[in-house]
Amino acid sequence: MKVKKILLVICIFFLVNANDVEAKKQSRKNVIKMTQWEEVNNILPRYSKFTVVDLETGMKFRVQRRAGSNHADVQPLTSKDTAIMKEIYNGKWSWKRRAIIVVSDDGKIAASMHGMPHGGGALKNNFPGHFCIHFNGSTTHRTNFMDLSHKLMILKSAGNLEKYIQQTDPYDLVNAYIAGIKQQDSKIVSLISLQELDWSKILPSIENIRISRMEILPPEDIGDELSLTVPVEVNWQINGVGGRNFTGVIKLVRFMPNEQWKVDSVQFLSENGLYPGK
Repeated sequence: MKVKKILLVICIFFLVNANDVEAKKQSRKNVIKMTQWEEVNNILPRYSKFTVVDLETGMKFRVQRRAGSNHADVQPLTSKDTAIMKEIYNGKWSWKRRAIIVVSDDGKIAASMHGMPHGGGALKNNFPGHFCIHFNGSTTHRTNFMDLSHKLMILKSAGNLEKYIQQTDPYDLVNAYIAGIKQQDSKIVSLISLQELDWSKILPSIENIRISRMEILPPEDIGDELSLTVPVEVNWQINGVGGRNFTGVIKLVRFMPNEQWKVDSVQFLSENGLYPGK
């Protein structure tokens, strides 16, 4: 009788342990990793197939990597996959970046895509070319640096966006703010904005925006200041209006020297005629 009890305890122990190991494996698979491009390049070699999941909508489609040395040049596998991708972009191809999760045999990887067919394509998928997927550390074909908008989307996908914004310096914060406006991403701009605004009424009218000049002070000149004005020149493209240039300042504030900077969105948008009601 004692032997049976001992065997039963042993069986239960191994069963519980096996379940625990399996649970840990599943947990690791569900972690969205910010895997470096050099590693991704080996995990997802040319002609490999994998799933792309759009972070905001949860919609997913299959793709194949066809080329790319600094990032992945990919194509939707089928016409059905192309249709899903186009639906993610509201039926219109766009260079806008989107946070995505790449699901492979190695697990889930934080990434960023744009939605514009370009270059050559080889698959029968109703997609006229290929599009690009960027990972942590990948670059464009023209530079040796990460594209800021792709970087922000990768951080967003991995759940690290808020931490980055809290810790970055005021000038990188301004660049992130402008990039968030450019990508029409309300989460990015909301994390940076001093005021809570209804960005769904503001961002759709902004086709493009870029900083052509920004004056930067050395860190020692900022010190423990709680407010900072950053002289900038900004170029806008507004739907129905066209090009517009702004020369002025972006005002930043914080409430404690060790806290995150915030952008005074009301002042900036008002001076550019984009604040609702103005």
